[in-house]
Amino acid sequence: MKALLARFHIDTYLLMLIGTVVLASVLPARGAWAPIAGGAADAGIVLLFFLHGARLSRQAVLDGARNWKLHLAVVAMTFLVFPILGLGIYAIPGIEPELAIGLLFLTLLPSTVQSSIGFTAVAQGNVAAAVCSATFSNLAGIFITPLLVALLITGKHGGVSTDMIVTIAVQLLLPFLAGHFLRPWIGGWVTRQKRLLAFVDKGSILLVVYTAFGAAVVDGLWQRVAPRDLTIVMLICCVLLTLVLVLSYIAARVMKLPREDAIVLQFCGSKKSLASGVPMASVLFATSQVGAILLPVVIFHQIQLMVCAVLAQRYRAAAERARSAAEPATAPAIL
Repeated sequence: MKALLARFHIDTYLLMLIGTVVLASVLPARGAWAPIAGGAADAGIVLLFFLHGARLSRQAVLDGARNWKLHLAVVAMTFLVFPILGLGIYAIPGIEPELAIGLLFLTLLPSTVQSSIGFTAVAQGNVAAAVCSATFSNLAGIFITPLLVALLITGKHGGVSTDMIVTIAVQLLLPFLAGHFLRPWIGGWVTRQKRLLAFVDKGSILLVVYTAFGAAVVDGLWQRVAPRDLTIVMLICCVLLTLVLVLSYIAARVMKLPREDAIVLQFCGSKKSLASGVPMASVLFATSQVGAILLPVVIFHQIQLMVCAVLAQRYRAAAERARSAAEPATAPAIL
């Protein structure tokens, strides 16, 4: 089964995400279970950001600052080009309002970490630069994404509330800073616990997705979102990813980046983080809105993984062909 999924570039975690959405649609948390599930999801978010803070190496930040040209390009793609495209999408008439907000919210998120680095490695790009760019993007996203949400979304619907600022600080920023300041004592242990980190990363996201979609289902999500709306969102996500991939390719050519750095710009600059998007959405938006707002994020996440997996393999094959062509022919054996 794993071989079959790998052949079609289908991640088992994506299937778990889809299964969680289905479970939340059929058996959402109701009544007394709803606050219990919500409290568990909040605890998962706090633990997630605490561990991310403990994993962040200060040396990686210092090393990454040296390749500032590449990192600025990735930041510009992530927090400038994407939001501009998102505003254009948000202005398209006929999209269900909460899904339109979700599409705009998607464009305000930071880049992924694991998949950006993984695809860069497969494509034989600059892995060290990918680590730094993805780390910078996620660290900046803790501050930039809520600010952009306040300016472009929340500000249009009643302004930025004090409660929202406090919630961001308590659930996201303080746990992250606490983990980072404790890194000298717990960083080594946290880094070695790969299974624990994977469980917390994936488990907390699944829990938040379940509670968010469950609350939205109870509030009538599937009565408001028609199959036509889902089809439109999928098409928009495909067009959005295509545009960003093309623009990042053009930017790399204009900047005359070496091949390895161009790959970093394309993969780190075209990704949007589900791991950051899920907890941020649960903090920044009302519970009844989160499910619909997260739909575009989940859909885009799956599309970007499948497309970039194929793209990375093509880059790898091209690099191997170029390397073979550059190598001198092997001398014939002397008989």
